[in-house]
Amino acid sequence: MKIIILLLISIVSFGQSNQNVVENEILVKFKPISLKSKTTINNFLNNAELSKIHSKINVLKYQTINTKQSNKIILIKYDSDLDLEEIISFYKNTGLFEYVEPNYSAKGSGVLNTIPNDSNYSQQWGLKNDGTFSNSPSVSGADIEMELAWDIETGDPNMIVAIIDTGLRLTHPEFSGRLWNNANEVADGTDTDNNGFIDDLGAGWDFINNDNEPTDDHGHGTNVAGIALASGNNTIGYAGVNWNAKVMICKALNENNSGSYAAMAGAIYYAVDNGAKVINMSIGGSGNSTTLSNAIDYCYDNGVILVACMMNYNNSVTYYPAGYNKTIAVGSTDPDDTRSNPFFWSSTSGSNFGSHIDLVAPGNYMYGLSDTSDTEYGSYWGGTSQASPLVAGVVSLLLSQNPALTFEEIRTILRESSEDQVGDPSEDINGFDTYYGYGRLNAKNALSHQALNSDDFENTNKNIVIYPNPVSSNSNLKILNLANGENIINIYTIIGQNVYSTKKITEGNTTTLSIPELNAGTYFLKIDTNSENRSTFKNLIIN
Repeated sequence: MKIIILLLISIVSFGQSNQNVVENEILVKFKPISLKSKTTINNFLNNAELSKIHSKINVLKYQTINTKQSNKIILIKYDSDLDLEEIISFYKNTGLFEYVEPNYSAKGSGVLNTIPNDSNYSQQWGLKNDGTFSNSPSVSGADIEMELAWDIETGDPNMIVAIIDTGLRLTHPEFSGRLWNNANEVADGTDTDNNGFIDDLGAGWDFINNDNEPTDDHGHGTNVAGIALASGNNTIGYAGVNWNAKVMICKALNENNSGSYAAMAGAIYYAVDNGAKVINMSIGGSGNSTTLSNAIDYCYDNGVILVACMMNYNNSVTYYPAGYNKTIAVGSTDPDDTRSNPFFWSSTSGSNFGSHIDLVAPGNYMYGLSDTSDTEYGSYWGGTSQASPLVAGVVSLLLSQNPALTFEEIRTILRESSEDQVGDPSEDINGFDTYYGYGRLNAKNALSHQALNSDDFENTNKNIVIYPNPVSSNSNLKILNLANGENIINIYTIIGQNVYSTKKITEGNTTTLSIPELNAGTYFLKIDTNSENRSTFKNLIIN
């Protein structure tokens, strides 16, 4: 009887501790005598005994925790149905480790503000969905996990996010103290700062009426801006994704929600030239314009991330700017995670689809701010226009977290951190599909990414050269200065997922690698040579 009781206590104790760990992660530390050379991810990956364990639990990623000791700590992320206790025992039984333990979770001792106190927050199902939303069929968890994302980041007050739309209710208290202002301009009737605009002192510019007051006379822009940027945890209204960034408003649509490519292009140039780091464009036109394409290129070349909506015609017609490769194109989902088809306002509407889509986000029945009242919070909108600012807001948080991230890196993070196969199985298939892209936005996953970088890897052979770089999918890559013999070549994404592996036997010092079909973005090329006790890592860009 005592044995049974002890066993039950043991099971209960482990079950309780298992609730306080980071799911599917463990930490290991080698014994000082376990390896002859300095412990790195490289020789960890190449250890034959450990490789058997790694294959059992489908390891997704390794990351070192740097210390001055030679036997570094390594974080292991895996995907397995095996019990945590069993996985830990696998590693312990090798005798190689000083310790093996779960990656326990922790919280700050202060009061978290990540569940905002905004009065109407409960209506924002796209941020937190408990399955009780009454306007539409709703599924618990069909949201972007924003509360967990706010644990990580709520926004950099020095960042500028531009909304190119119908304008904004500039006096709305949700943006109090948050509107961008042009510190280099003086109100003297001239273009003091020589940026081409007279007296553009604050907020932005009206490209419809050519003046310095981009006021919303339609409502679309105020709703969109609020979804991305309304101040959170301020007791009123709604919580935007980013609570702190400066808000730049470029009015490129009129009171009928219509505009022109000239206005859109002008707004893009203005936003980039005046310091915006993220641009949201819940706008689309079916014409493929050189003027607009060049503006998108300018945006991309200056390191500004542009997010655009797919449009709402329930077809595969390409609309721009979402159709350009240098934008992040966003479709819409409903409160039950199905593609919005139709939106609440028309039986023939629906989230557009196509090969250019990157991901989807909640976009139907989106409650938001009014352009005519500071206290009216009862109206909702629906469209890919409402999905796009959720993504733009998350992009701004990613850049708040790491300003050095490039467009390709951010797009890769968004794609790989999205939730796949959550919608209609006939549309949301495994991997990329034309209806959901790579999946539904998950802000927590995106902000929790641990991007690989060259500092994670040591002992690299700096003589090895790869070209061309960038390289296109389905083309050849030359690798020079390899050692003779068998070389094992792997390609990893920036968050550590292996997407390609091959063995190459070389008798000279050059080999050709046929690049598979991969998405545009930044990757790591890893080369292991059987005659050398080291691995080589190279940044690889696929265009």
